[in-house]
Amino acid sequence: MIEIKKIDASETWPLRHKVMWPNKPLEFVVLPNDDEGLHFGLFEKELLVSVISLFINGQEGQFRKFATDDYYQGKGYGTKLLNHLIGEAKKKNIQSLKCNARITAIEFYQRFGMKVVSESIRKNGKDYVIMELVFEQ
Repeated sequence: MIEIKKIDASETWPLRHKVMWPNKPLEFVVLPNDDEGLHFGLFEKELLVSVISLFINGQEGQFRKFATDDYYQGKGYGTKLLNHLIGEAKKKNIQSLKCNARITAIEFYQRFGMKVVSESIRKNGKDYVIMELVFEQ
């Protein structure tokens, strides 16, 4: 059974660490403003397999630290979680939703209607672009 629910920021850290930056200390995946975000987890039979965090500033939202356990990738869990987050953003009347997407994930985000809105950015040895989804009002 799959369940998506709000979780505490600290519950996202182990999965963020394992998936995104396993060779860095755990503190590397803790965001300074984690306490201001809305954090969601997707659970498969009570096991946390995917996490995402939403930060809202006025009518703009940004999701960060979207991570799915490697074993569960390619099974639609990330899609379900991102669709849930988009629904939550709409409920909060956010006008646009952005993310810093790794270059390798551009096509994934395009399936949700997101568009590349920046040049490539290099950060911590990885290449990213900013992607945005603008909601119809």
